Amino acid sequence: MDGARAVVLLSGGLDSATALAEARAAGFETYALTICYGQRHAVEVEAARRVARSAGVARHLEMDIDLRGFGGSALTDEIDVPKDRPDDAIAHGIPITYVPARNTVFLSLALAWAETLGAFDLFVGVNCVDYSGYPDCRPEFLRAFEALANVATRAGVERTGRFRVHAPLLMLDKPQIIRRGLELGVDYSLTHSCYDPTTGGLACGRCDSCRIRRAAFDRVGIADPIGYAATA
Repeated sequence: MDGARAVVLLSGGLDSATALAEARAAGFETYALTICYGQRHAVEVEAARRVARSAGVARHLEMDIDLRGFGGSALTDEIDVPKDRPDDAIAHGIPITYVPARNTVFLSLALAWAETLGAFDLFVGVNCVDYSGYPDCRPEFLRAFEALANVATRAGVERTGRFRVHAPLLMLDKPQIIRRGLELGVDYSLTHSCYDPTTGGLACGRCDSCRIRRAAFDRVGIADPIGYAATA
């Protein structure tokens, strides 16, 4: 795919940084899109900037939308972020940190930018193994969005190309993602995964995302390179 362009959704988290590395490894010229959607963990935007600079993307676009008007999520509303949940609770059900239709909105914006760039490849760092129950991290969703992209765009209707949604981490668990990222040279010290960081930007160490991330680094057998406010 040397020379072909790809739009990569880049949140600044571990998964999206790895997905970006996968796009680059596949030979794409990468265009990173970070959405500032009113999330409480806006510190991740700084992480996205660090990752984009490190990866040498062709362009890093930050776009502001405000999903706080809808609320309905602990990330966009005055709802406490769950802490210290046991593993079996994390693995079942849709948590309150789910942001309604977030990946649909994000992929739609990535699709719009891809059309203007003449790009037909979208990369997203979702996975359906360690995905905390989010419905928009499933293969069914990705297949449906890809089909939509090819009937809802000028490029699709005129058949100048076929849009593809790439989710290279889809069937990997978090330790496998970390190992793959390390193979690709991802610097995980640049990333941020916490749902409820401190005012100083430290990860809380207790939310679902922190617990999944820390357990994965433990299983890989290396220290997580970011700082945490809590060790429990």
